[in-house]
Amino acid sequence: MDIRKFELIKKEYEEYYNSLLRKGKLPLGATEKGFWGAAVAEEIFELFHKLNLRKYRSFIDLGSGDGKVVLIASSFGIDAVGIEFDKDLFKKSIEVRKEFDLKCDFMNSDFYDADLSKFDLIFVNPDAPFEKELESKLLKEMKGKLIVYGAQFKPKALKHEENFFINGTEINIYSNKTP
Repeated sequence: MDIRKFELIKKEYEEYYNSLLRKGKLPLGATEKGFWGAAVAEEIFELFHKLNLRKYRSFIDLGSGDGKVVLIASSFGIDAVGIEFDKDLFKKSIEVRKEFDLKCDFMNSDFYDADLSKFDLIFVNPDAPFEKELESKLLKEMKGKLIVYGAQFKPKALKHEENFFINGTEINIYSNKTP
């Protein structure tokens, strides 16, 4: 894990969120496909340490927003991908990736169109409106583990493996019941 890269990513996003606040905007809000809410960099960093992220090969963030989670994952040396429908959030991801020369990919599309079967870890910071559709897709395609950041989404058909809190944020880990 490159702690220097993590600190640069964290600082970049703190400045980005402050610039949004100065413009009277919050670092969260509705998008065309759902709701974007920024993850806390320190919590993501601690989560990835706890999971020993390096033992996995591939990572995808569904609805990756501004890209922060994917960029932090890439600093652990894992193949990381983010899928985000919102063009402005997608552009921010690309901007930061280029600025810090990070090795990860971002797609400006709907994650329902992506093949999730090739990823060891799937990350979501979901809002409630797509629960049934997302769970159905995961049941069909998920081969590895699902990380749910926050308490908004609790899949009923997936196998719940672990629950813990980081600075008050609930984290749940799931796998597919059917191998």
